[in-house]
Amino acid sequence: MSARFPGFRLGNVLATSFTGTLTERHGNAVERIPTPNRLIDWLAVNGLAVESCTTAQHERAWELRESIHAAATAAAIQDALPPPAVQVINDCSTQGRAAAILTPEGNRQWRLSSTSRVEDALGVIAADAISIIAGERDGKLALCASPTCQAAFFDTSQSRTRRWCDMNTCGNRQKKARFNAHQRTNPTRQR
Repeated sequence: MSARFPGFRLGNVLATSFTGTLTERHGNAVERIPTPNRLIDWLAVNGLAVESCTTAQHERAWELRESIHAAATAAAIQDALPPPAVQVINDCSTQGRAAAILTPEGNRQWRLSSTSRVEDALGVIAADAISIIAGERDGKLALCASPTCQAAFFDTSQSRTRRWCDMNTCGNRQKKARFNAHQRTNPTRQR
């Protein structure tokens, strides 16, 4: 019998999707990659398939995730990047041996080393984080307006005014809370 795990929140930006493997950071936190095998699943869904994952590699992935979250949060509020987070991101980026390849359909895909190491996948994620934190991509880092989430996300909307990391979760939850609060303060008469 397989264990039930919360679903993945997948976005268009690899690095911030990776930080989204821990959600509700300021509420009842939900760990979406609690085991090495679950990390393997997340990497595969994101085109970074690896053959195996040790406990140490899993812990390194968590360390990278939290470092990206800390650096992206600092960048979103225009604060100084935390040096320990920058070091972890840089170390992971330089330790990976992945190469970008072009598919016949014209898409970019990642080819990991012949042994498909977790470090290679983490290097791709770290490089993606560097590109968004350094401002090399068209978009803006922002923080989710949900008080229980506050995840850093990369806003690529035309107006750059997106408020939620994910409209289907945080956005809908906040809209529902506002609606319910309005209903409590302004009850309608029933006939």
